[in-house]
Formats: sequence, C-alpha cells, structure tokens
Amino acid sequence: MRSPRWRSPCTSPPRRSRSSSTTSPSSPAAPGSGCSVRAVLSTGSNMGDARGFLGGVVKRMLPVRASSLYISEPWGGVEQPPFLNQALLIDAPLLTPHSLLAACQELEREANRVRDVRWGPRTLDVDIVDIEGYTSNDPVLTVPHPRAHLREFVLRPWLEIDPDAVLDGVPVRTWLERLEPQGVRRLEER
Repeated sequence: MRSPRWRSPCTSPPRRSRSSSTTSPSSPAAPGSGCSVRAVLSTGSNMGDARGFLGGVVKRMLPVRASSLYISEPWGGVEQPPFLNQALLIDAPLLTPHSLLAACQELEREANRVRDVRWGPRTLDVDIVDIEGYTSNDPVLTVPHPRAHLREFVLRPWLEIDPDAVLDGVPVRTWLERLEPQGVRRLEER
C-alpha cells in the first residue's frame, strides 16, 4: 500500500542532512507567498437543478479552468437519469489534501447529497481526481482517484481543460483512447 506522500508547494523542500540519509521537516512558506495546491476535480449531478449544483461548485472553488458541461450515462448499473459532469482545475491556496476533501464534502452536504446507494443518483458529487505532487491509498482519500482512468466522464472533460494532463504516469489522452465509448457527449452551451 502506498503511504501518503505530500510535498506541498507551500513548503520548502526537505533538507538532507550531510551526515545521514534522513531529511528534516519542510518549513512553511511565508504568508502571502502565493503558494497553492493544484488539483483536478470531477463534478457530477443528476438530481434537481444539476446545472445549478455544478455552477455552485464553480462559484465556490474558483477554478483556474472549468470544462464545458458533459452529459453521460450513469455508471455502475443503477437505473437513474443521465448525469451532467464537469472538470475543474483549481489552485487551492494553503489547503492540505484532507482539507480539500473536507471542502468538497461540505459542498455535497450543502446540496443535500445522500449516500444511500453506491453509484446511485445524487444532487452533487465532487471527486478529487488528482492533486499535483500527492499520492495516497488512504481509504479516506485515495489519490489519484482509483477509477478515474476507467471513466470517460472524468477523462474527456479533464482533457478539455488540460490537454497535457497525465494520470499515473500515462497521458490522459492515452487513457481515453483505451476506453470503449461510454456515451459521454459535450453540451453545446456552457
């Protein structure tokens, strides 16, 4: 199991001791240094005001880039309406991976997200797909997202906002080319 590895751009790199192979802790960046954590989020909704829920995430997370809206067939075999999906590229100032997760979960709570059925209908889903410089198999926060490479509704919007994106060392474009079509299509209006 991979343990969490985090080298925040908000800290200076660990210093190696000349007398051993150990490292000393990183020191925090100075306040106002402009450091941030770059992350890719995947949002989805198929209940209620789906456009409004996704738009609310954009307003709160203030992405550097937001993809078009995409419509996709539900994942996981549960009978339900199609989803609206969107990818966001964010710079999260001074957030840790777990505080970013907490922010995403708070947005879901505010949208009255209910987790009754796995892969069931939802007012809002905000998934952390990838965080630059961070990997973890922690059951609470697994990064990169363990099924992102299997989901066209994650990869296609991500590729739109970051054509050079890489997931687990493989270009997102390559992951997308490996998939059978899953019925994901971009909506013409933004």
